[in-house]
Amino acid sequence: MSRHSKLQKQILALYRDFLRAGRDKPGFIPRIRVEFRENALIKKTDVMHIEYLYRRGQRQLEQLKDTNTKQLGSFSKPKEQS
Repeated sequence: MSRHSKLQKQILALYRDFLRAGRDKPGFIPRIRVEFRENALIKKTDVMHIEYLYRRGQRQLEQLKDTNTKQLGSFSKPKEQS
């Protein structure tokens, strides 16, 4: 079994926390898994980017833990009225 760095352990803990927080909210678990799998492709040497994503993930986790969070949202360009 390989040893993980401190940052890797923090990210794995963040992933577990996301899965726990998303358990009671429909549609969150697949989205969480997709996000983490996509970001797993980032080179291990790109530490600054990984740390940025980790901090961003911590903020998103706090939002997810909020009892008022019911669904996932995304920004999209509004449709033009004709």
